[in-house]
Amino acid sequence: MEDKAALLHKLEHKNNRLKALVQKYKQSHHLQNALIQLSEQASSVAELTLLYPAIHNILQDYVPSKSFYVVLLNQFSNTLELSYFADEKDGISVPLNQDHNFIQGVTGYVFKQGKTTYFQGEEMQAAADKGLFKVLGTPAEHWVGVPVYREKRIIGVLVAQSYDKEQCYSEQQIELLEVMSLYLSTAIERVKKRELLESEVKIRTRALTQSNEALNLEVEQHKKTLARQQILFKISELATQTKHIDEVYLQVHEIIKSITYAKNLYIALYDRETGWLNFPYCVDEFNENTKPRPFAKGYSELVLRTEQTQLIDSARAEKLLKSGEVERPEPCTDLHSATSWLGAPLKTAQGVIGLITCQAYNNKHVFDQDDFELITFVSHQIATVLQAHLAAQALKQSHQQLEHRVAEKTKEIRQTNMHLQMQIEERKKIEQQLYHDAHHDPLTGLPNRSLFLTQLEKTLQHYQRYPEQQFAVLFIDLDKFKDINDQLGHQAGDQFLIGVSESFSQCIREHDLLARLGGDEFVILLTHLTDRQQAEDVAKRIIELMKKPFCMKGICVQSGASVGITYSKTSYKHTDEIIRDADAAMYYAKNAGRSRFEFYHPLLSAGTSTYELESSHHLDSLPMHFRCSEIITLDEQHQSESLLEAFGEHPVLGSTSFEILKKFAADKAQQLEVELQLLTKACQQIQAAQLDKVLFPCSGLLLEKIEFQALCQTMQSQSIKKQICLLFNEQEIRYASAVQISNLKMLIELGYSIGLNDFAKDRCELNLLCELNFDYLLLSSTFSKRVLQQKSFDLQLQGILAITKIKQVKVIAKGPSILNYRALLDSHGLMLFIGKQHAINSPTATSAPATEQLLN
Repeated sequence: MEDKAALLHKLEHKNNRLKALVQKYKQSHHLQNALIQLSEQASSVAELTLLYPAIHNILQDYVPSKSFYVVLLNQFSNTLELSYFADEKDGISVPLNQDHNFIQGVTGYVFKQGKTTYFQGEEMQAAADKGLFKVLGTPAEHWVGVPVYREKRIIGVLVAQSYDKEQCYSEQQIELLEVMSLYLSTAIERVKKRELLESEVKIRTRALTQSNEALNLEVEQHKKTLARQQILFKISELATQTKHIDEVYLQVHEIIKSITYAKNLYIALYDRETGWLNFPYCVDEFNENTKPRPFAKGYSELVLRTEQTQLIDSARAEKLLKSGEVERPEPCTDLHSATSWLGAPLKTAQGVIGLITCQAYNNKHVFDQDDFELITFVSHQIATVLQAHLAAQALKQSHQQLEHRVAEKTKEIRQTNMHLQMQIEERKKIEQQLYHDAHHDPLTGLPNRSLFLTQLEKTLQHYQRYPEQQFAVLFIDLDKFKDINDQLGHQAGDQFLIGVSESFSQCIREHDLLARLGGDEFVILLTHLTDRQQAEDVAKRIIELMKKPFCMKGICVQSGASVGITYSKTSYKHTDEIIRDADAAMYYAKNAGRSRFEFYHPLLSAGTSTYELESSHHLDSLPMHFRCSEIITLDEQHQSESLLEAFGEHPVLGSTSFEILKKFAADKAQQLEVELQLLTKACQQIQAAQLDKVLFPCSGLLLEKIEFQALCQTMQSQSIKKQICLLFNEQEIRYASAVQISNLKMLIELGYSIGLNDFAKDRCELNLLCELNFDYLLLSSTFSKRVLQQKSFDLQLQGILAITKIKQVKVIAKGPSILNYRALLDSHGLMLFIGKQHAINSPTATSAPATEQLLN
């Protein structure tokens, strides 16, 4: 008897333990299902107003929550605000009309305590009598409040209450509420980001609709691509989410409806062994139950025989009947005869398994080429999905019992592993987010000063070991950013900074680094450079991009960017020196007129006076003189042509060509005045020195309407027409207006000689050589250097030489070290080079002071 009692006691103990385990797994299952549903809702709902009802519906499956509300902290007003409210007794008007101050009530009490609180019966009133909080609204029999946290900071309270005494909250239900609150803030952020993304998509869509017709066509094509991609996504989901083949057919029908007319649709499967057609799915106005039939000569069989999509209208149907390719098994009335029929084969790797067909009666719809292409496009994907489901269905039927036993045994293990995996994934995401937040700007998402300096330190150390791998730092300050904040508000200023950061990111390579130092200051680290021109190209793109005005609320503000550049050098020992020099160059660019870039020069930090820095961009105050360079051949024989260039004595940059100095002009009128004076003086010196042919660089400003008349008056002498060739910068001609191009052609008609200067500096525009009749072409030193370093540029050079040979244009190479490479350049087909510079031997212009007196 004692053994029997002991055995019963042992069995009872085991039974209690099993019940506890079952309860534990049941609770775990509820938690898991609730979290999965919450994740699905956060991934699917379009806005926050839909998220809270979805959460409420999830909770009602596990917790008494007919009365449920969510209160969140408004970070701007620092008050608790009602985000969602559902109550059995109090309507939404109660908390709104009574002007609830939630911080004073029991909700605020939970918010202050920061922990879950559960009141039963009269406990809430007793706590209110003690002065802990005020009772707002109808008192509940059971009330539970759970704080909502985001990154260890409480942001709100989730509340469930019951007016039924018998309907209390268990520990497991309270635990479920606490777990839901842990993931609520994450779900809210995901929905907010989706709302922001959808808002940005709408804004961009509205902007695209205002573009020209060409852009609209491109947008329509892009929409078609996205639509097709969305269709592929839907079909792919069928392969993984839909369990039953009948659901697949229904979903396929819905997909076809979204792309074309599919009121009448059927899917046929072909069994090659039996030679029969089966119709597992059919929706038709006149024939809802299509029976299996042997292979015959119908429209469906035509698709299967040809293995191609067939588009059949009334006219083609008559031709097919007359030719005997198609036969009708029995006479049918015109009412029941399809007036437009479209069928596509379902092709797989094993061959054609059937077809999908749409048809229209009584001319309700006429299928066209777009329908033909779309159904052909989706039929291949649908065939793969159907093949997979048919195979899975057959396999499932043969192994159904075995799968059932395996599923039961592995169910508990899968659930446990899934829960652990979710915890691990969530922890990883939290750790990654913490690291990201510590090293990135919260507004723009760009790397912050700390991360930039760390990367710059690594780059400097690498450069000290490998000096041939150059780098550059661009210090960018946005012009007139204060005007945007003042006129449009700080929120618009934030949007402007976000837009600027995205635009700047498109101006650099993937391995380059863009960071925000703070305010309106940005900095870029360019690595793996071969010359300074690459850094200059990036600065030009940024300045050109910032010329577009920023508009918001109907107000447009013109901004800009001043860029300071410092290039790597062995004297740099610390990152502070690099940032200091880039900042000094930026300051100089801002003083010189803004919306420009400047490289760092030692004189910028070597005691140059403030007056010199501020006045250095006044071009008419600089001393000017001329230098002449003869054009020679490979064997150093002098040609009749020579290059005449104007130089000025800049207080910071020293002796510098006018091509560089003209960007220091105070305005357009000043530049034009100085350039016309230089051209007049150049003509005098050319005639006095009796030079045969002189190439003189000038600006595209001279080709504008009024300026062109001044140019013609300056060069009205017939003799000077034969002696001088006007060189225009290739980049200016590339972006020249219609008036400028017309005046350039007028110069050619009047007998003037023209040429292109600094050709292919940033890209090779061969169409310019074809459209206009140039006499000379001066290659840029940057392009000449690239020809020697990269084979791809040699192909561009051969294209240039082929066109210039046909059009009889002389091609001349130039650069500071071009003579050192002339033997190598000869192998590429270049024959003419710029020789050494010297002053013109003229009694009227032999020194800088004489020219300076002329210009002043």
